[in-house]
Amino acid sequence: MPERKKDKGLLVVLSGPSGVGKDSIIRELVKEDPTRFHSVSMTTRKPRRDEEEGRSYYFTGKEDFEKMIQKGEILEYDTYLEEYYGTPKAPIEQMIEEDIDVFLDLTIKGALELKKNYPGAVIVFITAPDCDTLRHRLLCRGTETAEVIEKRLRAAEEEIRNIQRFDYWVENDRIPDAAADVAAIIRAEKRRTSRHFLDGERPETV
Repeated sequence: MPERKKDKGLLVVLSGPSGVGKDSIIRELVKEDPTRFHSVSMTTRKPRRDEEEGRSYYFTGKEDFEKMIQKGEILEYDTYLEEYYGTPKAPIEQMIEEDIDVFLDLTIKGALELKKNYPGAVIVFITAPDCDTLRHRLLCRGTETAEVIEKRLRAAEEEIRNIQRFDYWVENDRIPDAAADVAAIIRAEKRRTSRHFLDGERPETV
């Protein structure tokens, strides 16, 4: 038997158009197994009154964030209203070393950037069953105008063209079923020999 590696957690990224249920799927997965962790982003904006450090976001200053980018300590980042938002590397690596599965909900751009910087991550593209279902979910939010919803639907058509750049695809018709599909992906990924055994000489083929 080849020498085994230490068991580690997985970094699992769910991505896809707005309204497909990424956050709901992660909540279901964490509810099923409380050892799983829904990671939070780091931002340079000021914390709001009800936000807690390490639970809502990791809060830092722009100068420190930019230093972290230069040092390769941010796995992916973007800007919004002149503030940085990104995924810090250190807390995720620590949890993975402790055999904790870590989940992130990222944009398409963020997921692909993270995969480039952290190839061991598993990136999963989430879709709704069809456009009408997605429109209904966005309407049920009650937080956006009809004009914004139509913009999101047009954006979804563009975003889905990136689906083949992802490791897996899950259709979210029902939250429990989609969460079960992601859980099955995690189980399969954890059986990959490359995650368990040290590289060694391969036997010659006959």
